[in-house]
Amino acid sequence: MATIGRLSTKDSVLFLCDMQEKFRPNIFQFTNIVSNAARLLQASRILGIPAILTEQYPKGLGPTVPELGAADLTAHAKTSFTMMIEQVEKELEALGNPKQAILCGIEAHACIACTTFDLLERGMEVHIVADAVSSRSQTDRLFALSRLKQSGAFLTTTEAVLLQLVQDAKHPNFKEIQKLMFQPSPDTGLLAFFSAL
Repeated sequence: MATIGRLSTKDSVLFLCDMQEKFRPNIFQFTNIVSNAARLLQASRILGIPAILTEQYPKGLGPTVPELGAADLTAHAKTSFTMMIEQVEKELEALGNPKQAILCGIEAHACIACTTFDLLERGMEVHIVADAVSSRSQTDRLFALSRLKQSGAFLTTTEAVLLQLVQDAKHPNFKEIQKLMFQPSPDTGLLAFFSAL
């Protein structure tokens, strides 16, 4: 039976890719992308889902932006366009090799794409949070999402992830997750992507 992509708190890990200071002025919808990723990070803490954070060449591109709320996470510095560096591989092994990746950050056509390919080749199910992923160019962003869907990744949204992870209003953490959804996710320019399909 084909994988349907149902998320589970038991076997997921949140990947936070390169949301750094020097990218702020150049990334399309940067503020909204980080805001959505921050909500996912808050939810991961509530639900006990581990999170992995990387920074692309932090010496030149600066630290992770503070509004992500990831100061307590170890930032793995890298120069490669994939998050799947040796330290991250070791962290996944220490977590028991989770089967599902929830992926957000930048840039969609570079580090998000390369990470997705590596995770898929590893046999993981990849859920790209489309409204928490971007690039400098909206063209690169939208074509990357289309390309990654062709490769077998699932495209989803912040709120969809939150709801899929709790599954039921009777979930013991539902009220806390519901608070993260009081404000609807901001429009990050994805409607053009669907009108083009």
